[in-house]
Amino acid sequence: MAKELAIRTCGLTKQFDRHVAVNEIDLEIETGEVYGLIGPNGAGKTTLMRMLATAEEPTTGEIYINGDRLLRDKSNPTLKRRLGYLPDDYPLYEDLTVWDYLDYFARLYRLREPRRTQRLHEVLELIQLGNKRHSMISTLSRGMKQRLSLARTIIHEPILLLLDEPVSGLDPIARMQFREIIKTLQEAGMTILISSHVLSDLAELCSSVGIMELGFLVESASLQQLYQRLARQQIVLSTLGKIETVLSELKHHPLVEEWEVMPGKNSVRVNFSGKQEDCADLLRSLISAGIPLTGFHCTQEDLETIFLKLGHKQAS
Repeated sequence: MAKELAIRTCGLTKQFDRHVAVNEIDLEIETGEVYGLIGPNGAGKTTLMRMLATAEEPTTGEIYINGDRLLRDKSNPTLKRRLGYLPDDYPLYEDLTVWDYLDYFARLYRLREPRRTQRLHEVLELIQLGNKRHSMISTLSRGMKQRLSLARTIIHEPILLLLDEPVSGLDPIARMQFREIIKTLQEAGMTILISSHVLSDLAELCSSVGIMELGFLVESASLQQLYQRLARQQIVLSTLGKIETVLSELKHHPLVEEWEVMPGKNSVRVNFSGKQEDCADLLRSLISAGIPLTGFHCTQEDLETIFLKLGHKQAS
């Protein structure tokens, strides 16, 4: 049985004067997914998100959220209440306390007591700012401010979360804390669309990714499919002996495509077109040839490499 779609767009296009920012996009995101949107600056990611959040009117095309058509007019307020949108660089009210800030947005969303206070405590616990609830926003670190922005985005319990570059400018620890919160939200059943330039974060969080180039969605697939189709297997070999001896063995192996000697180390990185069993066979043959190996490490190319490869393919 086909899974229910949280987002479906048909021919979605946005044109500013002569510039087409988003071009005929057909996007499908399943309910409960974390879907990563990647692409260079100017690819159209933010414009696409703004249309999904009803902050921007499409020039042509349609958007469906959980099967219902999304319109910018006042005809479907219930549908809009299901959305949470965190734009890049959303301003915070520095002279409010954390609690008052969240309470203000909870009231805007018409949360009634006792549910409102209960919800404020819930989100403060989730974003780990309970001990800061009486602090002025101006005193918070950048990572805390970003988590607070996320809390404001989910205060009304949306089922679909749209996050535009939420980790930009955050240090590694703040990014890790943010990732953990996203995972918790997904476990609670939320569908999340997230755009980011930090591809290692997306690789860890996402079940599927879409790649945008010049307004087009050039790729949309599950991470698993993308790796299977586009990621090469790589092996890093280290030896106590001469690296030349290793290379002379590798030259005769049919599944070894190319290699590079790693400078300063007695190691070589090999692009390998075989499967796991073939890796085992290669290791066996090198040991049989009497090569004193100190390391044999199989990896797969990461999301960043795939993205750069795809971008290069588009450009050529």
